[in-house]
Amino acid sequence: MPTDLAQSAAHPTARSRSYRVVRLAGRSLAYCAALVPLSVLTLETAPLGGAGAAVARWRALRTWSLGMPPAAVPGRRPGTVAVLGHALLSLLVGAVALLPLGVQLLMVLRGVLYGLVDPGPYDNSWGGPTRAGAWLAHFLVGLPMAAAGLAALIGIAAVHQRLTRRLDGERGPLWLLPTVLLMAVAGALLFVAWTRQI
Repeated sequence: MPTDLAQSAAHPTARSRSYRVVRLAGRSLAYCAALVPLSVLTLETAPLGGAGAAVARWRALRTWSLGMPPAAVPGRRPGTVAVLGHALLSLLVGAVALLPLGVQLLMVLRGVLYGLVDPGPYDNSWGGPTRAGAWLAHFLVGLPMAAAGLAALIGIAAVHQRLTRRLDGERGPLWLLPTVLLMAVAGALLFVAWTRQI
């Protein structure tokens, strides 16, 4: 029996891999949901002498939400300007994260709870004219969109945690800042396109 445990630890099963992916998606969702409020809090408190506390909050978010090991505290602390710059970039990333977070909310409201949220009639609904058919159709259509939204949240959290490492004195890769700016532009264009369809 111990050899079975050793083999399963050495060769992760598909079930354990999917558990890790689901766990990472959940942690990334929580991480991304905290970006905008934490950015606003940092922008309010850092100029008033709260830069050190703000850096501690960013590190705690990364450690708690993503399960990342705490980084070694650098000998030099980031200054107020660096913390404010990080908060502004984090606000951009957090604004982009609102799009896939909204997709998750829509999946719950218009997929999982569709029959409760929309009282009908379902004659012109996908899967109609019955309530059960419309509910099932909306749920099944929402699944791939929810999966894509979770994948986007995992990517956004990964980009932001690299950004947060810069507060620890690590040099970020050259692609990091252009990626954050490109994400912000793409998110803004997607949001404008979506609002024009409503």
